[in-house]
This record gives sequence, C-alpha cells and structure tokens, in this order.
Amino acid sequence: MTDVVDSDELLRRIQRARACAAQEERAWRARGDEAGRTDPDAARDAEVRRTAYEVVLRVLDEILTPGKHGAPG
Repeated sequence: MTDVVDSDELLRRIQRARACAAQEERAWRARGDEAGRTDPDAARDAEVRRTAYEVVLRVLDEILTPGKHGAPG
C-alpha cells in the first residue's frame, strides 16, 4: 500500500471499522442467543466470535477515545 492518507481519512476509516465491528458483534450476539436454545456448539462458536468483535471494539474505542474503558485488568 503506497497511498498517503491524511489524519481525517485515517479517522474516517477507523470509525467505519468500528461501526462494522459493532454490527458484527450484534449479529453474533443474536446468533448466539438463537442457537443457545437448540445448539450448544453453535452457541459457543457465536460467543467466541462475539467476544472477538467485542475486543476489536474496545481497541478501536481506545484509539478513538483514549481512556474510555479505563485501564485493563
């Protein structure tokens, strides 16, 4: 990748990535809730994927708004 990106474009890209991660987190949460009633394996898979997107959200939130979630641990 050789394109030079200014800070405004970088911020827009991070915000789009955060919105996408939030949408995926909600989708996997819904899938997990639905699968939890009938398919424990699918529910576990959905929980792992939801957690992964939740972590991505926290990282992107920390980039966009430092200190929003407080210190880890």
